[in-house]
Amino acid sequence: MNHYETVFILNPVLSEEQTKETVLKYEKFLTSKGAKMISKEDWGLKKLAYPIQKKKSGFYHLLEYTVDATIISDLELQFRRDERFMRHLTVRLDKHAVEWAKKRRDKLNKKEV
Repeated sequence: MNHYETVFILNPVLSEEQTKETVLKYEKFLTSKGAKMISKEDWGLKKLAYPIQKKKSGFYHLLEYTVDATIISDLELQFRRDERFMRHLTVRLDKHAVEWAKKRRDKLNKKEV
């Protein structure tokens, strides 16, 4: 099981409810394939550095999880088929990146409390 982080941008014309449904759909997809969800972050509506599909903003989300490497290609295929996604990036985290991600999560949790 490898440690992964996926960041994706959803189309800004989606409602908040549609955005939540989309994120939940892919969380369920990952957990059905045996993934263990570690963290989920909603970064909200942000302005893009350059227009994508004639849109200037998008809803950013981050998912952090552990899963078998063979599942990632299935996940990315699902992302490409879904027109709600404007961009996505999945990276495998090494031990240093895992430690950094844990520190970032802890820092975010302290801010919320």
